[in-house]
Amino acid sequence: MLGLGTVAKKIFGTPNDRKIKATRPLIDKINALEPEFETLTDEGIKTKTEELATRAMKGESLDSLLPEAFANCREAAKRALGLRAFDTQLMGGIFLHQGNISEMKTGEGKTLVATFPAYLNALTGKGVHIVTVNDYLAKRDAEWMSKVYAALGLSTGVVYPQQPQGEKKSAYAADITYATNNELGFDYLRDNMKSSLDEMSQRGHHFAIVDEVDSILIDEARTPLIISGPAEDRTNLYQAIDTLIPELHDDHYTVDEKSRNVTFTDEGNEFLENLLRERGLLPEEQSLYDPESTTIVHHVNQGLRAHKIFARDKDYIVRNGEVMLIDEFTGRMMAGRRLSDGLHQAIEAKEGVEIQPENVTMAQVTFQNYFRLYDKLGGMTGTAATEAEEFAEIYGLGVVEVPTNRPIAREDLDDAVYRSAKEKYDAIIEAIGEAHAKGQPTLVGTTSIEKSEMLSQLLTQAGITHNVLNARQHEQEAQIVADAGKFGAVTIATNMAGRGTDIKLGGNVDFKIMEAIAADPEADPEEIRQKIEAEHEGDEQKVKEAGGLFVLATERHESRRIDNQLRGRSGRQGDPGKSAFFLSLDDDLMRIFGSERLEKVLNTLGMKEGEAIVHPWVNKSLERAQAKVEGRNFDIRKQLLKFDDVMNEQRKVIFKQRLDIMQAADLSAIVSDMRNEVIDDLVDQYMPPKTYADQWDMDGLHGALKEQLNMDLPVQAWGDEEGVDDEDIADRIEAAADDMMAQKAVQFGPENMRMVEKQVLLNTIDGKWREHLLTLEHLRSVVGFRGYAQRDPLNEYKTEAFALFESMLNSLRQDVTQQLSKVRPMSEEEQQAMMQQMLQQRAAMAAAAEGDGAEAAAEAPGDARPGFDENDPSTWGEPGRNEPCPCGSGKKFKHCHGKL
Repeated sequence: MLGLGTVAKKIFGTPNDRKIKATRPLIDKINALEPEFETLTDEGIKTKTEELATRAMKGESLDSLLPEAFANCREAAKRALGLRAFDTQLMGGIFLHQGNISEMKTGEGKTLVATFPAYLNALTGKGVHIVTVNDYLAKRDAEWMSKVYAALGLSTGVVYPQQPQGEKKSAYAADITYATNNELGFDYLRDNMKSSLDEMSQRGHHFAIVDEVDSILIDEARTPLIISGPAEDRTNLYQAIDTLIPELHDDHYTVDEKSRNVTFTDEGNEFLENLLRERGLLPEEQSLYDPESTTIVHHVNQGLRAHKIFARDKDYIVRNGEVMLIDEFTGRMMAGRRLSDGLHQAIEAKEGVEIQPENVTMAQVTFQNYFRLYDKLGGMTGTAATEAEEFAEIYGLGVVEVPTNRPIAREDLDDAVYRSAKEKYDAIIEAIGEAHAKGQPTLVGTTSIEKSEMLSQLLTQAGITHNVLNARQHEQEAQIVADAGKFGAVTIATNMAGRGTDIKLGGNVDFKIMEAIAADPEADPEEIRQKIEAEHEGDEQKVKEAGGLFVLATERHESRRIDNQLRGRSGRQGDPGKSAFFLSLDDDLMRIFGSERLEKVLNTLGMKEGEAIVHPWVNKSLERAQAKVEGRNFDIRKQLLKFDDVMNEQRKVIFKQRLDIMQAADLSAIVSDMRNEVIDDLVDQYMPPKTYADQWDMDGLHGALKEQLNMDLPVQAWGDEEGVDDEDIADRIEAAADDMMAQKAVQFGPENMRMVEKQVLLNTIDGKWREHLLTLEHLRSVVGFRGYAQRDPLNEYKTEAFALFESMLNSLRQDVTQQLSKVRPMSEEEQQAMMQQMLQQRAAMAAAAEGDGAEAAAEAPGDARPGFDENDPSTWGEPGRNEPCPCGSGKKFKHCHGKL
């Protein structure tokens, strides 16, 4: 009996069917316009683009321009590439423009699909980013599709690593920009570390189309992009903390050797707090539990770990004044490897060797937060439906399954489950052998490089010729994947290798033609093309008769999406094909989810060695297990995102503030407001509101003004005046400060003063933000312990992160005010001294560049060593080879009397 849901679907269709149906009128309009656009000249297509762009700029909605824009783009692609987009490709393009993910099967032409929404949205002049998973695909797609955009009168750019700045800026200024997710994220961070608008590369985040969207927005979503640099020298802090540790007693801390961690007891915290105050490392009014103490607590914890967990000659050795870690499994030294988070520095302090600086995060962003910056986002992939909930909840993206142009003819076999890994691999080799014997190309999917190599050995022993593909070199990867459809080919690949390249039955025609032309450069390329295309038709037919591509997976991944990705390699564009999964009870997924129950069933059935259980029920139970794992992984990502969002909101505020500063021509008003707030805070501190004059600390205020504002004002005398209050004093100080800064502006010149203000503001913001990121990292690492006190770590993190942010903004005001108060133009004598120093440095560098000749003349002639006799080496002393010669020539000993 059919359920109500099934009946409703049959009558009304699924939500996906309804979305597909809604695009039909638009596609009919585009098709109806086709004859009209076919009559346009090449110049007419470009003129049409200009017309559409003008209409878009005047406020006409992109939705109303869509039919004409898509019809124009289809005609341009037909002329530039010889490819006419199918209706299903137009459909995919419509969903991308609407801000959805178009799930389109492998071989449906996603690269061409992206051109339609990219062209439509580029008409606004704000630029469109097309995102790929690697640099090879970015360059390949940009080169291929730029012909279409050029025919439409649009410019195309491609961004890649180590690109010259001018070229990169031009690429971002293009109408359509191809780039990898990594490069886009890093350029965003780099731009927000620049000091002027001219140096910035990106020009905003209008619309992005993400290819292989599941890989970028889910698999790599948690990957933080980090730009780091050397931290400030904290040697004194590490050494000071190291002297505290020996004073602690056993009841002050507990050691957990299993997790290699240490925690302070309540007595330990109290003892430590007093000790830190005595040594001047903790201000009197501050406790260890205050947010401002996070960094000191972190360093004390690392110091205790260095002493109590890490043992010399077991975990590390000291060699040539360096702490070298030892690999616990091999016992070998790990040269160049260092512990993070200040732990290595704590061990260096413990051993009394030179403390190397730690690296500090200067800027960071996760892909999740970067891609949420875009006003509109669209994505394409062959597999997204299983993660639809995550796409909707985190990115606000709907997932639409676009129908294939031709029906899928692939045969998906039920999973075969074997009792042991050996039985499974024996069956795999047998299945590959059978397919290979009849010439059916086979793609074998593995979950790791290690398993690929093991399977390769088994195939070599069985005498089966094959290719092994491990995702290392993208260009080579594309060629091997393209050839995986050749008659009799066997290709072993990790599940995700070669994404973005089609497996065509009979092999890839374009690769064959390029190889033939390279082998015989004298031959006519057109003749070679015709000959190879004719041969290819025969090869393709042979492969189809052998059954098409056979995808054989050796294990189920914990995500159904990855399995579907592999399966979708076969049966492109209605080609025949077959897919099968070979599993064993030793596989990770089977072992974790109920393999014991299944083993009992297999034993009860009395299964012999080498036999497999094959049943749809097994598939269903495995898919349920995978859904559980996916759900758990989603929950973890969602929870981590909540923590990231706290930092992300603060990042947006800081980056927006930097941008405002760079765009502003005159910052004197901002600087003046900051200065006035600092003055108000100082007056409130030393002359608290609603207090009597005899309670004021005018000497303290005088000292603070000298230190922070570089001003020596008679505030004591002002305080003694009759009827004066805190507001009067604040007004007088502000007026004096304004006069001082006005005089500085005259000395520097107004233009120079504006530049100084801008640089001081930007440098101070960057420095404070770096320190704040480090403090947040430390807070994040310890906030989880609040859960033991029945407090929600996320709420605690939000509250403290906000308090730390406010504190950072306050100290930012103080630092900017202090620096601008102390800055002054250089005197003529100072300028001359600096010029002299620069000339000396240049002369020294030029001399060093001249090599041995310069080396020999590096020292000025001097007096000979007392008692020096040229013919008696015993009177020369024992000079080093690089020391001045004792004869007094000024040359190095090795170039003079010590010459060999």
